[in-house]
Amino acid sequence: MARIIPIAEAGRRAPAGALEFRSQPPLSLYVHVPWCVQKCPYCDFNSHEARAAIPEEEYVAALVADLESALPLVWGRRVVSIFIGGGTPSLLSGEAVDALLTAVRTRLQLVPDAEITLEANPGTAEAARFAAYRAAGVNRLSLGVQSFDDRHLRVLGRIHDGFEARRAIELAARHFERFNLDLMYGLPAQTLAEALADLDAALAFAPPHLSCYQLTLEPNTRFAAEPPVLPEMDACADMQEAIEARLAAAGYRHYETSAFARPGCECQHNLNYWLFGDYLGIGAGAHGKLTLHDRVLRQMRWKQPAQYLKQVAAGQPVHEESAVAADDLPFEFMMNALRLVDGFDPALFEARTTLPLFAIDGELRRAEADGLIERSPQRIAPTARGQRFLNELLRRFLPA
Repeated sequence: MARIIPIAEAGRRAPAGALEFRSQPPLSLYVHVPWCVQKCPYCDFNSHEARAAIPEEEYVAALVADLESALPLVWGRRVVSIFIGGGTPSLLSGEAVDALLTAVRTRLQLVPDAEITLEANPGTAEAARFAAYRAAGVNRLSLGVQSFDDRHLRVLGRIHDGFEARRAIELAARHFERFNLDLMYGLPAQTLAEALADLDAALAFAPPHLSCYQLTLEPNTRFAAEPPVLPEMDACADMQEAIEARLAAAGYRHYETSAFARPGCECQHNLNYWLFGDYLGIGAGAHGKLTLHDRVLRQMRWKQPAQYLKQVAAGQPVHEESAVAADDLPFEFMMNALRLVDGFDPALFEARTTLPLFAIDGELRRAEADGLIERSPQRIAPTARGQRFLNELLRRFLPA
């Protein structure tokens, strides 16, 4: 699976030119829970091993205070989805999740059918806890299974084994109509047969949604410092093609770079990201992107949990804040929208950037000539070649 170029690599400049947004995109809420039981060697997310019981009451209170401080930026807007990610959010008790979601509902207006997702680790799965999450209003669970093979799970540093993964999925299916399973392939010493065995084990539970992505060695991880021997690129490509073919045969639609869903079960929160919607991020290290009337604002909260709690208490949860330069907006839009297999409506480009599509007409023409995109008046989408060489396609839209 193609690695997507991080936003930071696109460069940062002061805002250029006057922007005037006629409308605001849909708004999502992201809540970050920074603790986990054990840091996985491949993980580059903002997660910290919990050496003792996590301070959930203090943290939920900080999240609420963080949200309240951000209300002037989102006042009057409706929230279409909530995603509680981490870390391991399933370390939170049902009572804590209930208190959090109650606080959110009293401060923000949610659409009636808002998707509310919580990430869970199979090693922390409990029937009573899952039932409590559902009662609190969570209506979608995302399980970080990664593999069902005990040998591979040990190498990945996961705290669960294959039996616990299966038990967690059974619990998820019992309490949630909508749930996602995360699977990884291209694992150290993994064969094609083993990758497909993992997929078949997942399909046996008929999950509404699957995320299947290749293991990559990210900077500032233990695997980057002590790299394991991974399958060759051609072997990983074979795994990807075989996984995509088997999922298609099983009735799953490949709608985003690493996401597959049964019809109507696409992740609405992630779709809002890819369509360059807005998201308010609260919690340690959370990122946010908000469209104001004259600029697109990016924020990041303080990363270290203790520092975050301290800064929230001081009324300063935001660590970094910057406006996206007007000439960076085309790249940022395309970096997200071209992850979608179906692409995007051309009119959405101007709505999200305030720029006419003609501003990138040259880049679009060259990408089309090279077989990386296909265009019509209704749709701009990556071709199969563009999906495979997504980084090459995205580089076409980097600002000069």
